[in-house]
Amino acid sequence: MRFIVIGSGRVGLRTARVLREEGHDVTVVERDHERAERAREAGFAVVEGDGSREDVLAKAAVERADAVGALTGDLNVNFAACMIAKHHGCRTVMRIDEDYREEIYQKYADEVDEVVYPERLGAIGAKNALLGGNIRAIADIAEHLQVVLVTITDRSPMRGYTLSEVELPSRARLLAFGKADEPMGLPFPDESLEAGDRVAVLADFSVLDDVRRLLVGDDADETLASAARSGGGV
Repeated sequence: MRFIVIGSGRVGLRTARVLREEGHDVTVVERDHERAERAREAGFAVVEGDGSREDVLAKAAVERADAVGALTGDLNVNFAACMIAKHHGCRTVMRIDEDYREEIYQKYADEVDEVVYPERLGAIGAKNALLGGNIRAIADIAEHLQVVLVTITDRSPMRGYTLSEVELPSRARLLAFGKADEPMGLPFPDESLEAGDRVAVLADFSVLDDVRRLLVGDDADETLASAARSGGGV
């Protein structure tokens, strides 16, 4: 999937790194020259300029992006960027600081797909908001190791199989299992996977795509991209 992250401060750059480590295409938009240079040094494609301007987002190829995360510390910039991105059919995620009043939060929440408080959620929360879909990161365990929560879909190759029959990649391990609408617990071998069931998997970033294809389906990325462009989840 293709993402634009506006703002390369602590939250924005960390979110961009997490997305890139999972194999996504990320472009960073930053108006501060020194921060833009740091993002370039980190290996990102960078468009230097004001993310609230349509011509700047056009340089970042907003028309081809699946989602835009406006993660600067400036609410006005974030909101303007999201409105431009929404016009181009992107999923929109907007950062808002915790000290804003609830009525202000509600005002903006009606206009964008998701509002995040990065100071509380961190990069994982911002990344989940951008991705949407059937895979949600729970925690970063190490530099390249993450716990993800996967919801089984109708397209899953493993639908109907028991947990003992599921062969995850060598760098992934099943941690927990839960039937739809039931609490998660230990993964017993004779439990069968059905649509709506959830599994928690510990996986290296290098095999997350394999885990996704196995448990969600081969067309997961295409479906996620389509959902992002329509502004909804999967």
